[in-house]
Amino acid sequence: MAQHNLRTVIAFEVGRTLGKKKFWIITLLVPIAIGIVVGLVTLGNTSSMNTIDAQSDASITFTYSDASGYVDPAVATTLGGTAVTDDAAAIADVKAGEEDAHFVYPANPATTPTQVYGVDKGLFGNGAYEGVATQVLISSAQDQIGDPALTTLAQGDVSVNAITYTNGEEAAGFLGVVPPLIFLGLFFLTFTLLSNQMLTSTLEEKENRVTEMILTTLNPTALISGKIISVFIVGFVQVMVFLLPVLVGYLFFRTSLNLPEVDLSSFSFDPAKMIVGALLAVGGFALFTGTAVAIGAVMPNAKDAGGWFTALIILMIVPLYSVSLVLSDPHSLVVQLFTYFPYSAPITAMLRNAFGSLSGWEAAIVITELFLLSAVVLQLAVRLFRYGSIEYTNRVSFKTVFAGRKAKSLALR
Repeated sequence: MAQHNLRTVIAFEVGRTLGKKKFWIITLLVPIAIGIVVGLVTLGNTSSMNTIDAQSDASITFTYSDASGYVDPAVATTLGGTAVTDDAAAIADVKAGEEDAHFVYPANPATTPTQVYGVDKGLFGNGAYEGVATQVLISSAQDQIGDPALTTLAQGDVSVNAITYTNGEEAAGFLGVVPPLIFLGLFFLTFTLLSNQMLTSTLEEKENRVTEMILTTLNPTALISGKIISVFIVGFVQVMVFLLPVLVGYLFFRTSLNLPEVDLSSFSFDPAKMIVGALLAVGGFALFTGTAVAIGAVMPNAKDAGGWFTALIILMIVPLYSVSLVLSDPHSLVVQLFTYFPYSAPITAMLRNAFGSLSGWEAAIVITELFLLSAVVLQLAVRLFRYGSIEYTNRVSFKTVFAGRKAKSLALR
């Protein structure tokens, strides 16, 4: 019978939520906005690239003076330059529109800027002057060095491949940090999307004053459990709806949006870290959902519950204000407190897990703590809802709820 009631509650809550036009308007608003932004960015990038390509194809002619002696006349001539000695006259020609640009190379281009005078060709077009002036010096220097390899080294264009080791094993580095952090992102996204749903899941019936009627046919435990499970299901639907346009944008518009290609094979997926991250995310979400439901069971309306829910959010995100300490000194007293305090534990532990500072026994303690406390909070929410269902105007008194006989007598009324 209890299982039947639980299925009934889940089906009702999920159906009621997914059947609301407001839910789909809010849920689809973000994907539609993303789609519009993607379309505008794609159109803008295409237009910009066409403009830049057209400007890059248009060659410029310029005059130059060289006090350094570094400019190779052959290089300058190839790029469209003509050497002059009268800077004032050359600048006057530019002002009159008779010449595209004039470059004045100083005695020491390494410490003194090269002066560029040009006809205004717009924000993007003007950048061509600087590019040509710089290319003249680079090409001239390459010709004088005579060795392409030395030229590359002189420019500092050197790639370094660093390999580090942990306990004799090659460390994954940054590519091993990103995959476990996915769970932190999903935790944040889901909590943000469903925070209102968590809080109002029990308040709605109280504000409609139908909770007594519901409790005559449903067990409070099945009712609260069904509401929490429904939040998980609705959250999964919203996350999928939000991720779909991101996936479509990457697969079909990656080039237009100038998105880098992601090679999943280059990432290091540590099975232990991925499992720990998933358990921390689920345990943390269950704890915060149960707590939000309990707050809703205590308070008579959403306005009164808002302040407590804000405090809950602050407890959740407070580790982010000391993220540098979490990463640099994970064994400090403050980080340890954040790791084991239930409401700051999910984010702190997920960060430490991703960066490899959360040991196996620490992970086991935090995960066990989150799931056990989630079960305790669930029972507390059931008890609070049982006695709070008739309090339509006042906050439920904890003294009344846990007063033994008095609570029993109140429940029998």
